[in-house]
Amino acid sequence: MRLVQLKAGNERRLATVDEPKLRLLRDFDSLYALVEAAITSGEKLTALANNHLSQDALDYEQIYQGIADWKLLPPIDHPGEPACCLVSGTGLTHLGSARDRQSMHLAKEQDLTDSMKMFHWGVDGGRPATGEIGSAPEWFYKGNGSMVRAHNEPLIVPAYAEDGGEEAEIASAYLIGRNGQPYRIGMVQGNEFSDHLFEKRNYLNLAGSKLRTCSLGPELVIDPDFHSVPGKVSIARAGQDFWSQPIASGEEEMCHSLRNLEHHHFKFELHRRPGDVHIHFLGAHSLSFGQGIKLQSGDVVSIQFEGFGRPLRNPVLIASEKHTPVEVIPLA
Repeated sequence: MRLVQLKAGNERRLATVDEPKLRLLRDFDSLYALVEAAITSGEKLTALANNHLSQDALDYEQIYQGIADWKLLPPIDHPGEPACCLVSGTGLTHLGSARDRQSMHLAKEQDLTDSMKMFHWGVDGGRPATGEIGSAPEWFYKGNGSMVRAHNEPLIVPAYAEDGGEEAEIASAYLIGRNGQPYRIGMVQGNEFSDHLFEKRNYLNLAGSKLRTCSLGPELVIDPDFHSVPGKVSIARAGQDFWSQPIASGEEEMCHSLRNLEHHHFKFELHRRPGDVHIHFLGAHSLSFGQGIKLQSGDVVSIQFEGFGRPLRNPVLIASEKHTPVEVIPLA
């Protein structure tokens, strides 16, 4: 089952994808509310959604193209408080990204960078047996729900940034139950947009390079096949295809198991606050930055993974204003 969230004016709706239509649900105007009800009742999420399907349907194509009154929202959010949605990610999970990072941070050709060392720790210990704990992956904070953009919305390269580059990934979405138990909702295509040039200057810039907008959607998939997921990322410039790359995700393409990544994210008590939403990016296969591509304002990045619905597309917008100091007012 694939779900989308929609908004027209002040009205929100939740719908299932039934190509070429979107079938609206009744009684639930957000995926958050549907998931809460499923946790409380003990009913399966797909069964609950099917039991609340209405007869109302919308034309998906016009909405997808952005020419309808209804606009796509990120398929998962915290409707009441964006700050209660934690966005994070795991790097160095895919061989291709590890090679990109190795070349980005290489000091001497014969040396292994800390990035590649961590990748090898994942290869050696990222798939623990049931009941055991594997090696910890790289983890980073991406921001909160206010940083998440929907399909068709621009990804911003702010004035203080040195660059902006796509990271085509699959993200996993979670809700923390009232007893602190994490529940996996499903998975979604994502663009974990980052400032790779700032990171390249020094690995310690990684944390700051990740504090950028990102995008999800347009559809969230409940219980997708995550063994080996082929995909494609492409960039259009001035309306023409400019660059493209086959990509792949899924556990067979990674050095860490999903169970190990989830343990090392939710082992922190702070990450088990009841009612919080978590969006966790699971790593990229390859980056256009690793091939010397520099995104320009107006470029459109398209990401599609097999089985995850329609492609996620976002234009890139480079801020034109000047970067000026932020002055703090003392209250002494």
